[in-house]
Amino acid sequence: MLNLPLMTTETGTNRPFSHLKIGVIGGGMAGSTIALRLAEQGFSVNLFEEGPSLVNGPPICHLHAGGNLYRDISDEQCIQLLTQSVDTLRVYKHSANIRPTVIAVPKQDPGHPDLLLPRLTLLEQHYKALVQADPANAVLGEPDDYFRLYYREDMVRLAQRTIPNRATEPDDWMVPVAKHLDLDNFKFPIVLVQEYGVSVFRLAATVTLGLDALPNSQVRTRTKVTHIEQDNQTHKWQITYRCLGEGSSNCNSHKEEVDYLINACGYRTGTLDDMAHYKRKRLVEFKAAYVTRWEDSKADWPEIIFHGQRGTPQGMAQLTPYPDGHFQLHGMTEDITLFKDGLVSSNEQSAQPVLNPIYKNMLRNGWQPSDIEQRTRRAIAHVAKHLPAYKTASVGGPPLFGAQQIPGEDPSLRAADVSFDGHHYARTEIVKASSALTAAEVIIKKLVEDGLISAEQSGLTLPLEARFAVTQQIGAATITEKAEALAKARQFPVALALPVG
Repeated sequence: MLNLPLMTTETGTNRPFSHLKIGVIGGGMAGSTIALRLAEQGFSVNLFEEGPSLVNGPPICHLHAGGNLYRDISDEQCIQLLTQSVDTLRVYKHSANIRPTVIAVPKQDPGHPDLLLPRLTLLEQHYKALVQADPANAVLGEPDDYFRLYYREDMVRLAQRTIPNRATEPDDWMVPVAKHLDLDNFKFPIVLVQEYGVSVFRLAATVTLGLDALPNSQVRTRTKVTHIEQDNQTHKWQITYRCLGEGSSNCNSHKEEVDYLINACGYRTGTLDDMAHYKRKRLVEFKAAYVTRWEDSKADWPEIIFHGQRGTPQGMAQLTPYPDGHFQLHGMTEDITLFKDGLVSSNEQSAQPVLNPIYKNMLRNGWQPSDIEQRTRRAIAHVAKHLPAYKTASVGGPPLFGAQQIPGEDPSLRAADVSFDGHHYARTEIVKASSALTAAEVIIKKLVEDGLISAEQSGLTLPLEARFAVTQQIGAATITEKAEALAKARQFPVALALPVG
């Protein structure tokens, strides 16, 4: 065990400081969160990211608290997702878009809303238990209000109301839904759940500002890791990298030695596994969500999930609201959110699934304007099947897109975090953004288990917020300002960076 002095943060908190040097490769949601957790705890962290900024991966819009979008995952995964979502809102408190989610089952769908009730009741009970264990967990509203059922007569009554200027209670959120849905096309009850949204831009802003405020963190964006090699005796890793910025075509290679290596490369996790000579089964799926503007809408809208069978023309539709009439759309069909041959798997020769060259080019160089227009229009038409007035919406910006990794061979897996191989090597394998904090805690526990740090140095006994003491001091206005700058730099409407609710 290393002999460790104390580190004093800007907040005045004394923490055991470690000379352990950690390399994190990949600055997505997992890598950035893990780097932030380790740096907050006093460890020396080097974060390498190929892109120009942090947390710029697959579309994020929803906490997936309890997995209410997914009928095909286990109750165990649902409980895990709910717990992780609560933790996410506690740490990233200024990233939440506070509006409920409505789940509607069309008549054409083979499912029935009554089948959702046992799961919703189970999740409500779990949320109550979380809040009873720690009142700070009450981040999704009152536990007794976790979900509410609306029958046809309720919707008819609400359709007669004037749309409120601001939604402050469940019925207010349901008024525009009741006014715009053709109730003859849906099964009842329709469910409202206290499941919030999350802003990818305010998440990115929070981790960026947090890491910038910690002197023991080194963030290298526009940096490509070209090789990793481990010393068989010391188990230290040598990372070879080069810069990718403007004028860097002749940039020389640099090397950095670290005691512990964390592979957080997202859908490219297999490339680093291959460099480290570790085999791993995984799937990668290319997906997209679409940014639209519905100028006719003047209401506060909840998120709406229209259930459907994935991969069919009647696939799930998802309407996610943002300020100023902007909505993000998902349509779980092959010509909208999903892509033909967009789900690929690893093989015996490589841990890295190989995407179609067309999708790799889109990830590298962006989309053609004609593709943006065509797919966004399809998404609008798909939502308008359930919400006819939405046909007047227009393209609001470029798609939010990326490739999502799924460990193993089950494409329905949603709750996952970390796996380990060899010595001093961890790989993050999160599917949903809310799993990033769990991944960080699992790695901390592994460092204790392997004798690299002491239990005292882990911070595992601290309250959740205290593990991010510096980051918690960053104000909402500062985070939003940074988020707006990130949205502009990525050429998205600034409205996507603004708070909802």
